[in-house]
Amino acid sequence: MRHKKRPTPSELGLTAEEGRVLSALRTPWRIQQFIVGLRANFEKGGDTLRSVRGVLKHREAHCIEAAFTAACALWLAGEPPLIMDLEADKNDSDHVIALFKRDGCWGAISKTNHVWVRWRDPVYRTPRELAMSYFHEYVDTRQRKSLRTYSMPVDLRRFPIDTWITNAGDCWDVGAALCDVRHFKLLTRPQIRALTPRDAIETLADDMVQYENKDRVRARRY
Repeated sequence: MRHKKRPTPSELGLTAEEGRVLSALRTPWRIQQFIVGLRANFEKGGDTLRSVRGVLKHREAHCIEAAFTAACALWLAGEPPLIMDLEADKNDSDHVIALFKRDGCWGAISKTNHVWVRWRDPVYRTPRELAMSYFHEYVDTRQRKSLRTYSMPVDLRRFPIDTWITNAGDCWDVGAALCDVRHFKLLTRPQIRALTPRDAIETLADDMVQYENKDRVRARRY
């Protein structure tokens, strides 16, 4: 399919009901409210990377599944379906966000189960500025600041719609491609060595989650 600025739901392979749900999300903020309202996908049956259709079917998602869904809703609203990979060090998990622009500045739609790495207003002049807005709060289970790189914005229109929108299975190929795009370092080695731990109040606040899980580590991971 040629890249249309505002495709119809049927052109993206969506059913009438799927299209109705996503087309109602006419602004980035409405999209954000929708994805945070989805249950957290704790992957109890094993790793998943559901398509937009899979997310709408199960009504739950983790970060990259939510980013796919947000990007699809943005596309239906006439905006490019852009996502970005935030890459952590080897002791932590990556995070994926959907991107949008207003008046030349970047903002982000983001789903996470804890309080920190969520929505960003469109006030950041560059993707790097946006990525750095997540740095201080991006910590591993030992409260160490772990964000290390960010990817260039990835336009999901480069992938066939049946690989990330209507895929009945998992979208591993798109996930792998996202890992393979160029990433940019946020810190130098001396800066990494000089990082300070978070204080006790920050650590206490970090224990707050939206959706509970018996495994607190798992609850915070998502």
